[in-house]
Amino acid sequence: MSKVAFIGLGRMGHGMAGRYLDAGFDVAVWNRSKAKADDLIARGARFARSPADAAGGADAVVTMVADDEASRSVWLGNDGAAANMKPGSFAIECSTVSHQHALDMARELRGRGLVYIDCPVTGLPEAAAAGKLTLLVGADAADLEKARIYLAPLSTTVRHFGAVGSGTVFKLINNLIGAVQIASLAEGVAIAEQAGLDMKLVAEALATGAVASPQVIRHSRRMIARDFSGASFTAALRHKDAAYAVALAESLLPGVPVSRAALAAYDRAKAHAPDEDEGSMIAIVSQPK
Repeated sequence: MSKVAFIGLGRMGHGMAGRYLDAGFDVAVWNRSKAKADDLIARGARFARSPADAAGGADAVVTMVADDEASRSVWLGNDGAAANMKPGSFAIECSTVSHQHALDMARELRGRGLVYIDCPVTGLPEAAAAGKLTLLVGADAADLEKARIYLAPLSTTVRHFGAVGSGTVFKLINNLIGAVQIASLAEGVAIAEQAGLDMKLVAEALATGAVASPQVIRHSRRMIARDFSGASFTAALRHKDAAYAVALAESLLPGVPVSRAALAAYDRAKAHAPDEDEGSMIAIVSQPK
């Protein structure tokens, strides 16, 4: 039986770890809060004392953590996973990190004899628990083929963008476009409210018209209703992703004013309510003059 270590049991990681149990893997899990692992333990997972403990004997270690700092800590920090991984095993980074961080981690982990797979994901927590994420992969083609057994429980949709780092490039583009859409949607909804439009009709028109997208459809009704229960992506996380994306964009392009404007909007949203749903930025822009 193949052994997988899963590190990071947040909104996405919890469901992803459960998929490895469903697929019959021997699973060790680690998270800063053990309580988040209780139901996984009841299903057969072993709760590890540290990332290094989780990684012992694993054929693949999969991480789903918040940012560059957390990623570096669980791979290379005190009791980090890399110190206890066997040569030739897979280090699969599903976290959304900066492009430079992905390149740095690949170089460091390869130097330790490990196979690094750049594998951020798209999809909501429900998709994570159902194994229906989209995987955005950067890896050597031969490494990817060998790693597919460890990716299959998470999704049947694997988009291979090229070498390590390319999956993260696309993930940052994807999340930056989402930030632009949500920030502009908040302003549009606020304009409609202040102009006295029928907001039920506005919601219907936004969700079915030319500007409709998954982000617009999902967030427009929630913004209009001011119902942000069950937050799946916080303002702080979207701000982090937008900041990583803008840093990448500015290294490649002469100017990215729209991207910078979206980042500025999330600066405000993060300051207002960092741990609330990202759509709650409507509260910031909806005040009349």
